[in-house]
Amino acid sequence: MQAKLTMTASDWLLLILLSILWGASFFFVELAVDDIPPFTLALARCAIAAAFLLIYVRVNGFSLPSDGATWRALAVLAALNTLFPFTLIFWGQTHITSSLAAILNATAPLFSIVLAHFATTDDRMTLPRAFGVVIGFAGAVVMIGVDALRDIGVDVLAQLAIVVAAFCYASAGVFGRRFKAYPPSVVAASIMMLGSCMLLPLSLVADRPWMLPMPSGTALASMFGLGLISTGLAFLIYFRVLARAGAVNFQLVAFLIPVSAILLGVGLLNEQLESRHLIGMAAIAIGLAIIDGRPLGALKRMLGLQTKAA
Repeated sequence: MQAKLTMTASDWLLLILLSILWGASFFFVELAVDDIPPFTLALARCAIAAAFLLIYVRVNGFSLPSDGATWRALAVLAALNTLFPFTLIFWGQTHITSSLAAILNATAPLFSIVLAHFATTDDRMTLPRAFGVVIGFAGAVVMIGVDALRDIGVDVLAQLAIVVAAFCYASAGVFGRRFKAYPPSVVAASIMMLGSCMLLPLSLVADRPWMLPMPSGTALASMFGLGLISTGLAFLIYFRVLARAGAVNFQLVAFLIPVSAILLGVGLLNEQLESRHLIGMAAIAIGLAIIDGRPLGALKRMLGLQTKAA
């Protein structure tokens, strides 16, 4: 039996940083999507990230895999991590509200804890972890807004698309652990290259980008920010945390992304911080503490000492 995977303090810091990078993607997409169609934006996101990551790989003296079996497995990971979720989420958000999309996307840890239980030996489900995930999900719903759930059942295909995307992310987290022997930059560069190749025909057929007007400077800057910061840099962190902490622990980022997005909105766009945001954040913090286990263990030890002292 392998040892149970845990999160170190540095893993938690990387997860928080990753949530900020992915939370920022909402701003980049919002600024770019009016001028750049969804499939073309997804293609640009992957292509820019791939270029950045390939330079990173070369500068650090790494090399890409050379055998066909590894590339076939990487193609599966690229489909699960880029092709399916990027296109499904972009399409889904054209039909449903971003709030409902964010709630549905937060189901990824629920899928992940079940998939990892049956597919791994060191990332198994326990009652406290399952309870913590449910509390974290409830916190995300409260923070984003319960009113968004009123649209459940409307535009069912669009809602299903977001749920399938969340399932793909959860599957990618479990499947991606087989590449933990490779440097994170090599895996990230490989799947971004493959994702670009997969998205290219979709962009050409669906968007016909050569017939569109030149995007604005703001849209182009946002596109590069999305590719470099929220994808290239983010996926370097993604595979580092995934290899060390496992799929379930990694998918907890889905609960932290709305927190980062809201705090960024408050700090950068002068948006209002409401009481439901604070309640949701508190629930997420409790859920994460239960999943991690150490805060509760420390509390038990402290209470035990107090009992003995009494």
